[in-house]
Amino acid sequence: MSTETTFGPGALATPSNFITLLRVVITPILMYSVDRHGSTWSAFAIWTVLASTDKVDGILARRQGVTRSGAFLDPLADKLMVFGLFAVLVARNEIWWVPVLVMAARETWMSLYRSVLGRKGISVPARPLGKAKTFVQVIVIGLVLIPGVYGNAKVEIGVLVWIATLLALVSGYFYYVDGRVRNSG
Repeated sequence: MSTETTFGPGALATPSNFITLLRVVITPILMYSVDRHGSTWSAFAIWTVLASTDKVDGILARRQGVTRSGAFLDPLADKLMVFGLFAVLVARNEIWWVPVLVMAARETWMSLYRSVLGRKGISVPARPLGKAKTFVQVIVIGLVLIPGVYGNAKVEIGVLVWIATLLALVSGYFYYVDGRVRNSG
């Protein structure tokens, strides 16, 4: 007999949701710190923990029961985390604003598209390309937050930003197709 707690779809107070909410609370603090102090080892460490907890809360949710609140909060926390830091890095002229704007537009469109489909009872699950996009975004931010790396790898980081942008656009197209197929079937 298992002693592990499981939660139904309507549960709010779950370990997974607690971790997600911690990401939501800590992200603005990290944004402020990076804006004020730039790349520091402490910012990199906090970023690494935040990025890692995304995986941890996903594992917990699958093990203990996926909830509607978690399904809503987790992608929101991811977007806040990634685009909050991207906004700070753009403001600090460490990442070019054009690819970040393209990725943000894709995320906005994708959220609206999923919302419209969701009202029809259609879900569009994550694809490996979407996960790869997020992984590259997390790596880019992590590299910029390591002291001394940005100045020595500006071109390489710029290339990674465009790779993340390409992955965002391609995965967005496939999500769109998935939604159309599910909507017509």
